[in-house]
This record gives sequence, C-alpha cells and structure tokens, in this order.
Amino acid sequence: MTLRVALVDDHRPFRERLRALLEENPTVKIVAEACSGQEILDIALTTEIDVACMDISMPGMNGIETTRRLLAIRPGVRVIGLSAYAGAHYVRQMLDAGAVGYFAKGDATDSLLYAMITATLERHFFGESIALPGLENAAAAPREDRAAIDARTVSLGVKEMEVLRLIAMGLASPQIAGALGMDDKLFEVYRRNIMRKLRLNDSAALVEYARRFDRGAG
Repeated sequence: MTLRVALVDDHRPFRERLRALLEENPTVKIVAEACSGQEILDIALTTEIDVACMDISMPGMNGIETTRRLLAIRPGVRVIGLSAYAGAHYVRQMLDAGAVGYFAKGDATDSLLYAMITATLERHFFGESIALPGLENAAAAPREDRAAIDARTVSLGVKEMEVLRLIAMGLASPQIAGALGMDDKLFEVYRRNIMRKLRLNDSAALVEYARRFDRGAG
C-alpha cells in the first residue's frame, strides 16, 4: 500500500521538514506540495491524493475553505489539519469542513503517520496538544470502547492495540511495521505477544479476532 500525500503549507521550511519525516516511511509517497489553497485545488484536478496535510493560515484562501473545496473535487481525500493554531475554534471549523484529524505543528511525529492511515470521519484523530471537551480523541477512546467489548483486550498495551487495529484493516505485516516505525523483527515480537495475551493459536485466528474486534462484536 502506497499512501499518496499532499503537503499544503505556505511555509517552505516546515514542508521540507515534514516531507523528510514522512518519507522515512516507505509506504508514503509525497505526490504534491502547495503553498496556497488554490494551488492544491489546481493540482487535485489531475493528481490522485489519499491524504492532505492542511495548514489553516495561508495567504488568500485559508485551510478551512480549501478543505471544503478539495473534498468537493476529491471526496475520498482524508484531510488532516496541521497548524500552529490549536484552539477549539479552529479545530471544530476544520472538522465541520470535512477534516478527519487535527495536529499542532509541534505534534508532527510518528503519530501523525498513524493518523494519516487510520483516521476517518467516524474516528477522528488528534495530536497530543489537542485536548478539547466534546472532541473524541481517537487515539484513546476506541481502545477504551473495545476493552469494554472484550476483557481479554485489556491486557494489550497501546502499541499492541495499534497493531491489532491495522491488522483489522487488512494491512500486511511489512506495511504495519512501516506505518508504526518498526523493523520486521520488532513487529513479530509484538504480534507474538498479542497472540499470547489473547490466547490465539495462529495468524488466521489473530486476523479473525482483529476484524471482529474492529467491528465491535468482541
């Protein structure tokens, strides 16, 4: 799986840092960079994009309006707000425009890549600096919900839960390892630990459990 990513920010040094961070993962391909809303809209007419990292404050059209217009052109794009502004007012406007997540620029770490892969309109994902009443923190709340569904899952750690969710999405082992910044050997350690804690005997049972768990069936 290749994740086609667009970086939309008028601050070139930040785009370069973000590009360098994301391109450390082999599943990411930066297919577009834009310094304004109109520029990314023009690019989107001819370029397939899976995820757009969208700044809020840009000259001309801001990131909120750009998000609305981009989704009108490419409805399948997952937009993640990535801005110096972390206030509730900006976050809610981005979500209302159709974004699936929001990060302060200082939170642009490995968790951003995880959000780019997993965040949806039903399951938003926020950076660590975004702690707002009434906004689900998709990094934590889904884990709590699923722990209530099946008591066995309580024994899993945070990273093991991330592995389980990506297995449920149908990603292959190398893709999961890459998305979580692991090498193959470390991923196998996590996979074996998960199987042991959940008392599963083989990989097929693990995949089935992950799918049932993700559906909320337990």
